[in-house]
Amino acid sequence: MRTRVRGWRWRRNPLRRRSDVVEAWAMLVVAVLLSVVAPLVGVAAGLHAHDRARALAAAQRAERHEVRAVVIGDAPERLSTLRDDRRHPYRAQVRWTEPGKGVRTAWARVPAGIRAGEPVSVWFDSRGRNVPPPPDDVAVWQHAVTVGAAAAAGAATVVLLGHAAERRIALRHRLAEWEREWARTGPRWNQPLT
Repeated sequence: MRTRVRGWRWRRNPLRRRSDVVEAWAMLVVAVLLSVVAPLVGVAAGLHAHDRARALAAAQRAERHEVRAVVIGDAPERLSTLRDDRRHPYRAQVRWTEPGKGVRTAWARVPAGIRAGEPVSVWFDSRGRNVPPPPDDVAVWQHAVTVGAAAAAGAATVVLLGHAAERRIALRHRLAEWEREWARTGPRWNQPLT
């Protein structure tokens, strides 16, 4: 049966070594870094990423415009098996009417499964190139949460790697202290009893 004595590294006793005190303080610092600093790093990185992503989305919304177009032509033959799969977009020619400019056609990426004559929403930039739609609020928040979680995990990883290095160094020092102590007391233990 194993008995644990809590806080023995903090109390004065003859068995406590300097490396034990260093390890106790290191554990306290690691606990504070993991429970306070790493989450704060994640929150700060997430908020910064949210601000940047929101500004980028606003700039893209100002530059891009959505048109409701009709697909001209059918999907390529190689995509005929994927008609019902909307995850694989393909390029198709689309047509729409723009006020003051008349009927326009362009090549755009449309979801697989869209057939000729079906309406589709496509986005164009100021130069008339087909572009993806600007990110919505959900995408901005997903980006911010992902960046924040990654930053917090990165900070925690750095802390844990630093703690592992500190423990290795502390173990080396502890073994050296025990060797020095044994060098002083070992000869007395090895003497024959009289």
